[in-house]
Amino acid sequence: MGRAPVPGVLPAYGLTMRHDDPRLPTSPGFWRSPLRGTWFTAVLGLVLLGGITVLFVTGLVSYAAYNPDLAPVNDQTPDKGILGFYLFSWPTDPSWLYRFTQGLHVTLGVTLIPVLLAKLWSVVPKLFTLPPARSLVHALERISLLLLVGGGLFEFTTGVLNVQLDYVFPGSFYPLHFYGAWVFFAAFLAHAALKTPAALRAVRQRRRDEAELAAVRPDAPTVSRRGALWFVGGASLLLLVTTAGQSIGGALRRTALLAPHGGADPGSGPNGFQINKTAAYAGIDARVTGGEAWRLTVVGRDGRTVRLSRAELLRLPLHSAALPIACVEGWSTADQWWRGVRLRDLAALVGHDGDPPDVMVESLQLHGAFRRAALRANQVADPRSLLALTVNGEDLSPDHGYPARVIVPAAPGVLNTKWVARLTFGDL
Repeated sequence: MGRAPVPGVLPAYGLTMRHDDPRLPTSPGFWRSPLRGTWFTAVLGLVLLGGITVLFVTGLVSYAAYNPDLAPVNDQTPDKGILGFYLFSWPTDPSWLYRFTQGLHVTLGVTLIPVLLAKLWSVVPKLFTLPPARSLVHALERISLLLLVGGGLFEFTTGVLNVQLDYVFPGSFYPLHFYGAWVFFAAFLAHAALKTPAALRAVRQRRRDEAELAAVRPDAPTVSRRGALWFVGGASLLLLVTTAGQSIGGALRRTALLAPHGGADPGSGPNGFQINKTAAYAGIDARVTGGEAWRLTVVGRDGRTVRLSRAELLRLPLHSAALPIACVEGWSTADQWWRGVRLRDLAALVGHDGDPPDVMVESLQLHGAFRRAALRANQVADPRSLLALTVNGEDLSPDHGYPARVIVPAAPGVLNTKWVARLTFGDL
């Protein structure tokens, strides 16, 4: 006599067999690398813990540099709510501040890519663990990991594409990266709170053989875990060397092979330094910048307005300042020698004789997010803040903003508006 099948035995047996099929990623036997282990993952995780924290802080600093609460034109992030909290009014000293903070943000982000990929590789078997949720708490942990992995890949990918000026993603980089950063960092904080103590113990005790990460039937090793870490570190070092020069400048710029603003300067002479957008891209030509066509409109107290030709601006008291240009993509120039009229002197022409107020700067540029930009009163008041007419002893070239551009110490490049047409002083 045969025994009647017990309900549930065969399905459970079949499910177990599917879990144990070494041809499927859901089976522990599928993952054969002898490199995976708690110690290896912990080392990578601790490197990312420090690096991503620096990335988030410098990202917040970059956000502050735009003076986002000054005027809607400086920050067009929709529905940002409490996430758009403002840190502080961006200073003008030291003049290289944004060059340093944004260069660090971009360079470190690129350098950490091999570490991030190695960390994800080291834990990928856990993504296929079945059942996907053993309890409500376990389900929430898996969801947080999904946000962590997805958010990390999104932030690093959009950041690299922005550095390369490849805007292939839908929408504007600025709000996408902004919201992605908050999602990623919230998941990162939760993960770090849960895993950092265990990671520290694993590094101290050199625990390498926990079943969650180590292969149950490992292949023969071809490299040690320490050797694999050296390989990851070497890849990061290579990216550092081929990226950092775009923000450090000098001879190292030629080593920035992976950066669009690495290599030699684009041209020679006083105007032969880096730019992002050309006059042709912005729709600027001699018909709107010529001596007879162009006038600077300056508006101030009680609507007082003056219009000045370039020749009239050159007859005003001129001042000089040695300042770099630094952009959100992480590249910067060395100090250039700018000469022009102080912004605070232009404010005085329209009735702001004491402490100058904020200013709205408008460009001849026909399209683009920063055709208009707002500057704070402390930026206007700085004696190095100029409406520049010449650079390095020569008239501005069309690509560098002829007939006039703003240059402000420590401000992001997009706030150093080119092809200026109008300045409106007053509380914004």
